[in-house]
Amino acid sequence: MAETSEHASGAADPGAPWLDLPGEPLLRTRITVPTGPATFLRRQRLVDHLDEALRTPLTLVNGPAGAGKTLLAADWAAGLRQPVAWLSAEAEDRRPGVFWAYVLQALRAGGAPVSAAVGVPAEAGRVDHRLLSALAAELNGRAGPVVVMIDEYDRVTDPEIAEQLEFVLHHAGQGLRLVLVTRTEPLLPLHRYRAADELTEIRAAELAFTPEETVALLELHGLTLPVPAASALVDRTRGWAAGLRLCALAAGETEDPERYLKEFEADRSTVADFLLAEVLKRQTAETQDLLLRVSVLDRFCPGLADALTLRTDAEPILDRLHRENAFVERLGHSWYRLHPLFGEILRAHLRVRMPGLEPELHRRAARWLRRRGTLTETLAHGAAAGDWEFTAEALVDDLAIGQFFTGLRSGELDHVFSELDPGTAGPATDLVRAARDLSRGEAERGLHHLRRAQERLAAAGPDAASARLSCALLQTLAARLTGAPDEAEAAAETAGALRREVPGPLLDGHPELMALLRTHLGSARLWAGRFEDARAVLAQVAGTPGGAPTVLPREEAVGHLALIDHLHGWIGRAERKALTGAPEPQRSGPPRQGPSSGPPRQDPAGAGSALGLLVLAAVAVERDELGRAQELLDETARLPLIGQDPVTTAGRAVVEARLLLARGKARAALEVVDPGVSTAVPSPWADGCAALVVSAAHLSEGHPESAAEALEDVSADQPACAVEAARMFLAAGRPETALALLDAIPTTGRTGPAVTVRAALVKARAAQEAGDGATARRLVAQALLDARRERLRRPFLDAGPWLRPMLATAPLHDLAADWLAPGPSRRTTPAAAEDERPPALVAEELSGRERDVLERLARMMSTEEIAADLYVSVNTVKTHLKSVYRKLAVNRRNEAVRRARELGLM
Repeated sequence: MAETSEHASGAADPGAPWLDLPGEPLLRTRITVPTGPATFLRRQRLVDHLDEALRTPLTLVNGPAGAGKTLLAADWAAGLRQPVAWLSAEAEDRRPGVFWAYVLQALRAGGAPVSAAVGVPAEAGRVDHRLLSALAAELNGRAGPVVVMIDEYDRVTDPEIAEQLEFVLHHAGQGLRLVLVTRTEPLLPLHRYRAADELTEIRAAELAFTPEETVALLELHGLTLPVPAASALVDRTRGWAAGLRLCALAAGETEDPERYLKEFEADRSTVADFLLAEVLKRQTAETQDLLLRVSVLDRFCPGLADALTLRTDAEPILDRLHRENAFVERLGHSWYRLHPLFGEILRAHLRVRMPGLEPELHRRAARWLRRRGTLTETLAHGAAAGDWEFTAEALVDDLAIGQFFTGLRSGELDHVFSELDPGTAGPATDLVRAARDLSRGEAERGLHHLRRAQERLAAAGPDAASARLSCALLQTLAARLTGAPDEAEAAAETAGALRREVPGPLLDGHPELMALLRTHLGSARLWAGRFEDARAVLAQVAGTPGGAPTVLPREEAVGHLALIDHLHGWIGRAERKALTGAPEPQRSGPPRQGPSSGPPRQDPAGAGSALGLLVLAAVAVERDELGRAQELLDETARLPLIGQDPVTTAGRAVVEARLLLARGKARAALEVVDPGVSTAVPSPWADGCAALVVSAAHLSEGHPESAAEALEDVSADQPACAVEAARMFLAAGRPETALALLDAIPTTGRTGPAVTVRAALVKARAAQEAGDGATARRLVAQALLDARRERLRRPFLDAGPWLRPMLATAPLHDLAADWLAPGPSRRTTPAAAEDERPPALVAEELSGRERDVLERLARMMSTEEIAADLYVSVNTVKTHLKSVYRKLAVNRRNEAVRRARELGLM
């Protein structure tokens, strides 16, 4: 700290007489400006704020013990040019005579002595009003103001002194600047000074250290801590100056200071000693008892505190503790909380002074909070008390069981019930166990607990409607996860009847419950292939009014609706729906090239966004954007519920298999198309899509008859599957069967372009093979027009080599230009063309073996190495190479590799 002037340092004129009261010697140390330690940190923002004290008559520096008030005030005083009178108040200053004697001596020591006309107090217990008037008049007559700083003013408790101080301050005018450093509100008319803009205030929040100031403070102690770690320390100490300094001193004596600062135990440190001595032990026995008991609470009000103390005096005690800055913070609306470190220390002290009482305090708090409808805190305290039956009943009776599945509080609830005693038996605890298991996709364990809950609820009375409705919700979810649509229908019907038995306000307070139930029912109907029934119930959820509790059910419902649209061939409509429920980065589409990277997603998106991403991936396959499709698939693997929900799991298997087929990896497609989902009933659309993959794999390997056989059981009730089956029958030389299957597809307008385009291409090929070229070209033209709007490329790539020559003719070539095949009218920059150019059609599809050869070409393997790697002759490799060159319209190896990459074949 810089050297101070004589008046600022408190060094009195050696020749000046020392004023003593009769029998009351005055202590020089009390009128000396304190000096800070070597590790004192000057915080310029606070010094700048204190500079405003020179403008206003009254300044208040108000904060708890150890907030750094005194050092701040002393540091500021040391830099002033004006006379500074410093007084450190003591308990003796409750007597007016003593107090004013010290004020007069502080003025003398600070370089602003008053004249003999003012006089001195004649008695310790009183002061003459004439003295106060003379002092005020003399200060008012000064050429410049004198700064009077009274530290620890909270020790001056006599209301008479406060009135006298207000009198002098009021009549001294511009000659006095009074700065009070205190833990409590002074008995002065602060409102009047505040209204007149004559009050400067620095409160506890401003006194708190910032993370950057904490780093600087620790550096003064020879410690280094990164700002993020300092932020955590500030959060824990609330920037409390004494706590930070004590931590720094203790950390400096350890082998790993940084680890100590991150993990120190407040109840076993000098911080605890400070708070116990400065705060707790200064309180009465009743106040200490209250503080120890409320330490088990995150927040409390007088009524809750009374429930813990079994007394009725909490309100005045809490009000006083707050006014005294005794580490009791007011939150508003009569609610309070303890400073975090103080709370930690009090809890440790409670366990020593009143062992075994803590669970009972939690139990009392839980019951008081439940009566007032505060569920979150009720559950926390019920769990802390180990009263599991009460805690589970509170959750179930409040109809909040659905919050295990909404993402808002699912993690919190799972944590609350993580220690649920397995010996506790009852319908509510069984329901909670079932909800925890089902939320993790553990259907069998969940069903076990559900059955036990049902048995116990059968004997329950009419007041168990909330529990029965909660049970119906969980039964619907269990039926969805096990692929049992009939059971889902029965549970949903039961829930519909039970709704009438539950109070309306309670049901209205939990909109997530019915939204979840309808979503599970819709998913079960979708699994069963009852698309329109599923759409009806899912649309209700998607149209549910917005709000955080129903976000995830709405996402799930929209994802399922998108899948239904995709299965009907409406890929544009499916894409739009899927994008509304997709995670934010996917709404504008992921990068077209390169694998996705980064840590797994942490959002609780669940099946809703997973299904939406799968639909987007399926759309990308239809448009032959294979890189985008792969990235979307990779993203779904990072989301929860994949491998647990049958619709989502089967959907991913189908999309992944179709992507592999598009890349010519038929064998790999066969390996992934069966997800191994164990369900009560099979899904017709999932089985149909899997059969299509098997059939397409056979066709790609040159076995059209086997391809047709794989689709013998496909029904025309599934248009997308029926059209693909017709293509396989046509490739197997069975045009009559193919056309009959197409004619059997219902023409109700439910099918979209992805179905109708494929159907038109099948009919076109049949017409061409029958010699009707005009009809074939007309059908292809119509297919191109329909596909162009949706950017559908995959149907033309899957159609086979017969289509290429036809597309080379006018006007079909013009219809395919710019989106299906390169055209002269494309206007893009070279970079945009590289990123956005759609793959051109090849003359013929590459066989699986030709793709194997092509992949090895890309690895710079010689003909002999390829032959050895594939266990074929060199001549066979050369034959495959000639075929690859012809189909890709190239002449050399490197051109073949480049061309294949452009087309997304590798």
